Amino acid sequence: MVELISVHANVLEDEIGKPSLDERVLAAMQRVPRHLFVPQPLATLAYQDSPLPIGFDKTISQPFICALMTDLLGPGHTDIVLEIGTGLGYQTAILAELASKVWTVEIVEEFSSQAEELLGKLGYSNVGFRVGDGSRGWIEHGPYDRIMLTAAPERVPPALLDQLKPGGRMVLPVGPVNGQWLTVVDKDAHGETHARGVIPLSFSSLEAVI
Repeated sequence: MVELISVHANVLEDEIGKPSLDERVLAAMQRVPRHLFVPQPLATLAYQDSPLPIGFDKTISQPFICALMTDLLGPGHTDIVLEIGTGLGYQTAILAELASKVWTVEIVEEFSSQAEELLGKLGYSNVGFRVGDGSRGWIEHGPYDRIMLTAAPERVPPALLDQLKPGGRMVLPVGPVNGQWLTVVDKDAHGETHARGVIPLSFSSLEAVI
């Protein structure tokens, strides 16, 4: 799987600004058992570089997109991360491998409970779970060093910008259906935000699930 991720990264060198992804990210991808985060009948497909359905018309993203978003986010070992869109917890686990604490919000209660149970069994004690409207973030634990969304709003939610620390970074798909871009939003020391698009992609709409 990591070999396929590396091939994709090399092809997109101009878009992502470097020929390969962070070795810390790739190592985290190797450590997380992806087959446990998909429905059991699909476990044999878990290490293909493709999205897979997980229920409720949602998917687990293809490994390359998970790796790319994590690489762009750049979580450090002391960082506090907010994740919007827990799903079954695969991306959550990758973030938990790299950050000090992950707070994750999911609208589908069944997903959240399954993810909490699985990540607990796998020993991830640095993750907190919440069921709710991801566009509102989780203000009680903010501000955050890093924020990741795995569902696409048409515009960056103002509440999430408010919960991002100066010097922090947010990575998310943003835009209308059939017009989404993977986007990096940086907040400078003065609180001003600067956004750049990386590649076009397609995620579930954030508005469709809240």
